[in-house]
Amino acid sequence: MLNRKWYLLFAILAVMLSMTACSRRLRGGNTTTVSRLDTIKSRGKLVCGVSGQLPGFSFVKANGEYAGLDVDVCRAIAAAIFDDPKKVEYRNLNAKERFTAVQTGEVDILSRNTTWTFSRDTSTGMEFAPVVFYDGQGIMVRKNSNIKSLEDLKGKSVCTQTGTTNEQNLADQMRQRGISYKPIVFEDVNTVFTTYEQGRCEAITSDRSQLVSRRTTLSKPDEHTVLDLLISKEPLAPAVKNGDTKWFDVVKWTINALINAEELGVNSQNVNQLANSNNPEIKRLLGTEGDLGKAAGLSNDFVKRIIIHVGNYSEVYDRNLGKNSELKLERGKNKLWNPGGILFAPPFR
Repeated sequence: MLNRKWYLLFAILAVMLSMTACSRRLRGGNTTTVSRLDTIKSRGKLVCGVSGQLPGFSFVKANGEYAGLDVDVCRAIAAAIFDDPKKVEYRNLNAKERFTAVQTGEVDILSRNTTWTFSRDTSTGMEFAPVVFYDGQGIMVRKNSNIKSLEDLKGKSVCTQTGTTNEQNLADQMRQRGISYKPIVFEDVNTVFTTYEQGRCEAITSDRSQLVSRRTTLSKPDEHTVLDLLISKEPLAPAVKNGDTKWFDVVKWTINALINAEELGVNSQNVNQLANSNNPEIKRLLGTEGDLGKAAGLSNDFVKRIIIHVGNYSEVYDRNLGKNSELKLERGKNKLWNPGGILFAPPFR
């Protein structure tokens, strides 16, 4: 009888240990599990999901090269891993297919002007990295339409893209105000803007930055205006597949590096000189002190690589969206926290 009791006890313990090990593997806790980071290193390039159709965020220039803030996030990650920002393959994804591409492993990262929401964070099998652009949803109309508020849209047609937060946000705002309107939705963002430009809808709604960006591509941009109102919060952030802490850490701390570098005054012009700084924060950031990079599976100077090849957040913003770009977008909320914005990153220590 005693032997049978010990046998049952050992059997139960074996099952419990097996379940614990399985749980750890599912959570990415097993150190023997191959991380996406290891796969990327073996492959020799990063596969990045982008829009490819949004000037300022991700688009293809006349010379065939990708550019934009979302693109620079991917370039920064490639610089951190390979010391080469060109080791990126870009995949254009529409709003409907973008999450599936992450879930199936078609792309390593989604860097595609995507809003971080509760449901997306908890039900799509994705983890969202730090916000790279704080936005809000707006409305664009023709200047001669006399539309100046949501109330003026009563009975009018509004174009938007299905599968986005924009569609639901507009519906919520109009229902709250008791305003009836005619939604006209399409999966393809180009079709949405073409339909608006052809006059088949009287207004168009999207993230305000997208409206400002796409207005520049209209045949007569001066005939259109983006209303001075916001109907939602749209924190735009990259995302990766759940369950891979090692890879997620690389993405998180690449973005944090861009922000911290700006805060510490480190940019692509002075990074080599500041590598010899006496400031301990800068020394840790640039890898001349400590082993922070090694702990993330990267070289200790991975931030220095990023800044040399891509610049800090300010340089990325100004080049793609701000004063050195065609869009000339004010930074607003996207300023660092200390001069009045809400951009903030955990410290390198």
